[in-house]
Amino acid sequence: MNLLHSAVAGTVESSDIQIMISPQEDGLELILESSVLSQYGKQIRSTIMDVLEKLDVKNAKIIAMDKGALDCTIRSRVETAVFRAMDQKENLPWEVM
Repeated sequence: MNLLHSAVAGTVESSDIQIMISPQEDGLELILESSVLSQYGKQIRSTIMDVLEKLDVKNAKIIAMDKGALDCTIRSRVETAVFRAMDQKENLPWEVM
């Protein structure tokens, strides 16, 4: 999936994560800031990358500001940011997830 422009999903409130995504030409770049980075950083990165892989996003810069979000919240925020960046509002491929 090709991103058309930058997009944001989520907040920086407790138990949430803010995902900022923008198109770029040279692969995936993930910048993660988290209040629980030392404990869960590897799992958060894995979850974000898994969603991007399932949505076939190959070129993007992702900035994630985590405040203790659960995996289901991380997944939904990444999906929403990707769909917003593609201007996809109908026929969302939820079955992929």
